[in-house]
Amino acid sequence: MRSPRPYSLRTGPAAAQSLTERRKAATQLDIARAACALFAEHGPDGTTAEDIAHRAGVALRTFYRYFRNKQEAVAPLLATGGDTWRAMLAEEAPGTPVAEALERAITRTLTAPQAVAEGLEVTRGLLRAAATDPALRAVWYRVNQDSEEALVPVLTRLTSEAADPLSIRLLAAAATDAIRIALELWSTTDTPCTGPDSPRELAVRSLRALTPAIPLPPGPGGTPRPTP
Repeated sequence: MRSPRPYSLRTGPAAAQSLTERRKAATQLDIARAACALFAEHGPDGTTAEDIAHRAGVALRTFYRYFRNKQEAVAPLLATGGDTWRAMLAEEAPGTPVAEALERAITRTLTAPQAVAEGLEVTRGLLRAAATDPALRAVWYRVNQDSEEALVPVLTRLTSEAADPLSIRLLAAAATDAIRIALELWSTTDTPCTGPDSPRELAVRSLRALTPAIPLPPGPGGTPRPTP
């Protein structure tokens, strides 16, 4: 059996893809949805790769073509949020104040109807399961690392390449961690998806706490920061 190719954000929905690649991505997402549903119903320990393949309507060999194990199968669904928010950030015009653009993209992503109706609750369930499943937790961290790396060129374009590479890397790490920390903290509660202490509120608060010390170019690409 061939070694499966690990899912990466750089080959995710935001990338330019051929028809074949889009079909593969759609199959991966179907498998990811099945894995998430089964983990929610039975937990990772009560779910097998065979169960996931059956729920997704694919052969077991198809499952292993894309994923090494059952925990890795959730990566495409976890990555969807990052793909979406980077795409929204990429819509911002170069020279837009960076903090303003980041907060706007976070707000749009974490309050979008689809995210509120499905994505956030799925993520909450997976993060709760990850608390006792090291392999699932490793997938979560890898997805965030991929997202951070993919964010660098988006931020570089937004700052019109006026910021030094260190500042861009620090900002990508801070923005990614702001969302990660917000989701992890929120997942430990039963707080609704919107309103006080929602993922959006926690992510914005985290972003404002993490980014002030990062040196950004003066003028349009740097300050001012938006008011609460």
